[in-house]
Amino acid sequence: MYELSLLCPQERVEVLSEALDALDALSVSVEDADAQTEAEQALFGEPGMPPPQDGWQRSRVLALYPTEAAASEAAALLQAQDFFDGCRLLGIAEVPEQDWVRLTQSQFSPVEITPDFWIVPTWHEPPAQAKTIIRLDPGLAFGTGTHPTTRMCLRWIAHHATDRGGLGRVLDYGCGSGILAIGAAKHGATEIDAVDIDEAAVTSTLLNAQANEVALNAGLPDAVSGQYRTVLANILATPLKVLAPLLCARVAAGGSLVLAGILERQAEELKLAYAPYCQLAVNDSEDGWILMTASF
Repeated sequence: MYELSLLCPQERVEVLSEALDALDALSVSVEDADAQTEAEQALFGEPGMPPPQDGWQRSRVLALYPTEAAASEAAALLQAQDFFDGCRLLGIAEVPEQDWVRLTQSQFSPVEITPDFWIVPTWHEPPAQAKTIIRLDPGLAFGTGTHPTTRMCLRWIAHHATDRGGLGRVLDYGCGSGILAIGAAKHGATEIDAVDIDEAAVTSTLLNAQANEVALNAGLPDAVSGQYRTVLANILATPLKVLAPLLCARVAAGGSLVLAGILERQAEELKLAYAPYCQLAVNDSEDGWILMTASF
């Protein structure tokens, strides 16, 4: 395996990446050429949303090829193009053989939610102190327990499972991997509906529930019926605002609404959106994200 490395300005990233793809690169990635220096730039978007731009002011574009000859041919063809103006070939280097499965697995360790509640990938042994465990591996659907929004929701579930009446009937709206629904099941929820607009997420939820030996219902949003003691929605601020009347209508008297996927700066706009139906308040925060809840 050989890596072709190129330096280009931000405005050339997209066309260069498309050209490498057309030249049969096995993969194309973009890095900040000034990473680990004072000129390093932050570049990120909200979960599930594209970044605000395609690259950095000085971007390093990396392409993998199966042979050195293929990488060299791609480099020669690119350098002959008009759009390569302002770009530079940094080099072609052999990539050492690695156990990519083991390398990927090493990046996902058990995640602590509370001292005795953990998310544990299947290739890890649970920590000795773990009394409640969700077995979950990285997959196509959002929700592995590593993101602050997921951790905050699971903490809320763990801390409120012993409230009078417990979690009761639970709705996980926008279930992704089903991790919140499974967490609720592990903490005594009596009936659980997990819904998502993505059919792949519904399938993922059912498979993860089966792997964790918990019972729940999973389907598309039109499967929702009745009211719930606990309504969970870990999505993003914009859809949460649109869903305000729908979600609030699903919370039973005496129940709780739990919302995540919200940045700290978005707290006031969420409070305003939900003001006609309930009084939202910040319940938890982590790494610039907040958990907002309301009692009915």
